[in-house]
Parts: sequence; structure tokens; C-alpha cells
Amino acid sequence: MTDNFSKNASQAILHDAESQNTDAQDIDLKEIEFSETKLDTVAAATKDELSKKRVGILGGGTAGATIAIRLAALGLETYVFEKKKSLIDGPPMCHLHAGGNLYREIPDEDCVALLKQCIDILRLYPYTIDVRPTVFAVPTRDEGLPEDLLPRLDILTDAYRELIAQDSNNKVLGEPENYYQLYSHEQLIALSEREQVAIPSTIDEWVIPVAKYLDLNKVKFPLIVVQEYGWNIFRLAASAQLALEGYEHAHVFTNTEIKQVMPVDCENCTNADHHVTKWRVDYQQASRSQPESIEVDYLVNACGFRTGVIDDMVGVKVERMVEFKSSYITHWGDAGGQIPEIIVYGSRGTPEGMAQLTPYPGGYFQIHGMSKAITLFTDGLVASDKASAQPQLPPQYVHYIEDGWDKAPLQARSQQAIEYVAEFVPTFNSARTVGNALYGGQQIPGQDDTLRVADVSLYSNIRYARAENVKASSTLIAADQIVNELTTLGLIDNDTAENRSRYAHDWAYLANNDSLTIDKVARVLAEDRGFPAAMADVNHSIRAMALENLTPAQP
Repeated sequence: MTDNFSKNASQAILHDAESQNTDAQDIDLKEIEFSETKLDTVAAATKDELSKKRVGILGGGTAGATIAIRLAALGLETYVFEKKKSLIDGPPMCHLHAGGNLYREIPDEDCVALLKQCIDILRLYPYTIDVRPTVFAVPTRDEGLPEDLLPRLDILTDAYRELIAQDSNNKVLGEPENYYQLYSHEQLIALSEREQVAIPSTIDEWVIPVAKYLDLNKVKFPLIVVQEYGWNIFRLAASAQLALEGYEHAHVFTNTEIKQVMPVDCENCTNADHHVTKWRVDYQQASRSQPESIEVDYLVNACGFRTGVIDDMVGVKVERMVEFKSSYITHWGDAGGQIPEIIVYGSRGTPEGMAQLTPYPGGYFQIHGMSKAITLFTDGLVASDKASAQPQLPPQYVHYIEDGWDKAPLQARSQQAIEYVAEFVPTFNSARTVGNALYGGQQIPGQDDTLRVADVSLYSNIRYARAENVKASSTLIAADQIVNELTTLGLIDNDTAENRSRYAHDWAYLANNDSLTIDKVARVLAEDRGFPAAMADVNHSIRAMALENLTPAQP
């Protein structure tokens, strides 16, 4: 990337010289050549400096992988250590929270933050998105009203419009005036009489199957249709893998366990305000018989629900919670074509918690039911204590995370999930379980289990950062904060072409890979993890539908 910086900056010098001299023959070419030579020397020195700086990232989930992409693009020697066989194989995710409309309980400002984060990360990972709307329904048994959500939706529409005004390339969710739409009972009855379209291309066509299959006697009106898209974890893992493979400064160690983290250069280590300038990471690769070590100038803890383990090694005291959650994969052959995601609101953790039906290609569906009989677990939420920053999940859930679900409880919960959805979509009773789930432990900083917006904590005196991403969409913001911290510490210079490319979303891997490449890698990852290959596909790619029309970012 430094070589590209040299070339781009040289072109900028030439452009500036031409601007200042209307007559091209007045330009002193020798002076320009001297400037280019001098710039090349500076760029080479910068490259050598960066190559000596190492960042260790512990954990290769969405946070660790995204931070690694960000830092490797700047030329830092970036080392990622991941316990699993591949990157981004963590808690269940399926939904781009472009507005946070799943969560009625969170503040409006958090919803706006989620909108901004989602648009930002979508532009880093465009091939991961399945373009289809989400339908939100308030059940008749719920105390809330659909109208209660409208002020927030108007705030989000205005925020989206403002983001487009700042950069036209942010228009990835369609036109602002179409961000959400309302459907009355009368409109739905009329749509239910229309023939279903196998591949919808308008909002009305997307809503036809909802009108046909949703029990309209059990929901309040209007229904709300929002441009919150699907987000595919297999394609996200494939995108991150391909992106990191393209950087010579990225070093990814999968199937690798962290044994110990120790300070190397430490001043006043017995004092609370001690300073650390280097860390030693001891790690064990599955393919090697002996542990190995590496020294790094900065340490990033991106271990997800296990961040507390590293905090204990580093000596940082922090409060956090961890929640084990699961979603269930089913197959429904009676959908009649593509359908939108369907959300039926409910009170979290109660027998009437939110139901979420997420479509995939090939007739596969992912189900969340936010009750303790389906997605949540009675003893699945645990907190840290004074003795350790790491909350202790019950051994059964750790076993599920590390070794996979036991067949009998997985079958039972999957069937309960089908019945949960079928209360509102009666024909979904014909769906069948497929013996698969997307699940894992989710970290929650602090003591508020409703928290949905968090990014990173920085410990400047010990050159340590902890990613605290409750939602995957905040990981790029976390990476930016770490870049700012590294700049403050003097480890990098962020006033470079490479850093500016981040804000223009000029990512190298997007120029070298297309949707077909992502398809291939994602399918391999899905099958390797025991899922149907079709779940690695998308019905409607945003790259094809939206990004082709984007305009170049203005310098």
C-alpha cells in the first residue's frame, strides 16, 4: 500500500504544479522530478518504519477481522490469532440493523448510530448483503401501537437523507422517501388476492406473501416495511478472508490458541498508572507441537465473549456480561417464492418475546424467538465478578460453542421455534428442522443487557484496546478509534492516502474480487461449518443493484 501512496502523492504533486502554471512549458520538470524522488525516499522510510511496528489482534471474529483489514491497509504488520478454523464464526447474525428497528426499547440516538454504522460497514462488505425489506408487526396481545414507532422512523429517514447529502455513495438503502412504508388492513387484504411473485421487484410484491401468510387477525395495523436488509455471516467471513489475503502485512493464524499475554517493556509496573510499550503473545498453533511467541507494539483484545480472559491476563478490571443465544435453521418449501424478513414484536425474555423469521435462498429460514424456550436461556446471562473480568457461562453452553449442539435439545428447540413462528404464520407449520443452529456467546459491556451500541475501550498507558462490539455493524468504527489511538501514540501517521481511502471506501479487495469469488469461498465455509451451501448465497446482491450506480467520492 505504501507504493500506491507514493504513486498517488506523486500524481498530486504533478497536478498541483499544473494548476499553478497555466502554461505547461513554465513548469520546472527537474524540480518535479526532485520532488518525486524525495517523496519516494520519504515513502520508503515510512514503509520501513511501519514494517517494524506490530499489532497483535486476539480474536478473528467480525471485530478482529475488520480491525485487521483497517490496520493492514495502513501498512502495519498485523497479526490475527483465531481459535477456530476460519474467521468470523461466532454468535448468530442475520440482520443489518440499519436503524435498529428490532429494538423498541433503545433510545432514538442509538438507532441513528446503528443506521450510520450499518451504512458504513455495508460499504466495506457490500457482497454480504441480501437486499430485501423487513416487515414489522405489533401483535394484538402487545400493549404497544405501530404509531408509536413512526416518530423514530421519521428521525431515521431524515438521518439517512443527511448521510446521502454528505456523500451520495451512502445511498445504499434506496431512496430516503422509501426507507419505510405503511400498509393498512385494507391494503393487505387487497394484496392477499394478488398472485404471488416468485422474485419480487417492488415493495408491494414483497408484501404479497406477508398478506397471504401472516394471520392478519393477530396483528395491529398498519404493518411497517423498512429497508433493513439481510446480512450473511458466511459471505462476511469470505469477504474478510479475501480482504486479508490481499495485504502483505496481514498475518492470520487460525486454529490457534492464546496461551499467555505478558508485558515486555513496562515502567512502574507495580503502580496503577504503569506504562507498557510492548507485549509478548504466547500462542499455540494446532499444527505445531510447541508454543511460539511474538512481541507486538500494541495489543487488541477482540475475543468476543472471552474478552475477560485476556483482561485478566493484562490486569484490567472491568464489568461485563455474557449471554448465550441461539437461532435455528429450518426449511420451508411452501413459501411460494422469496419473502421478506418478518418481525413480530414482543417483550424480551417472556413467553411472548419477539419472533423473527429470516429468509435465505433455497427455502431455508433462520428463526429467533426471544423467549427463554427458544433463543434465550434461563441461565444463559452471566456477569463478571470481583475475582475475574470473565463471566462464567454454564459448562453446557461452553460445550455447545466448542463442540456443537447435542442432537436432542437442538431438535426440541428447533421444533419449538417453528411452532413459535407458526402462531403468526400458520402455514409455517409445514417447515421442518434440519439439525442446525447459529449460536454463540455475546459480550455486553457493563450491566445493561439492553445495550446495543458499543465499540471499543482504550488503555493508552499500556497500549491496549478491547473491542466491545455488541453489534457487528460497529466494528469499523472501533477500528477507526484504534487508528486514532495509534496515531496519538506515534505508531502511525493517519494523514496518508491509504487512510483517506478508508473514508472513500476504496478497499483493495473489492477491486480484485467479485460476487462470484465471494460465492465460492462462502459456500466452502458454509459447508465446512455444516450448513447448506445455499445459505451462503443471496437472492439480491446490493453490489449488482446499487453500487454500480454510485458516483466516485469527491477528493
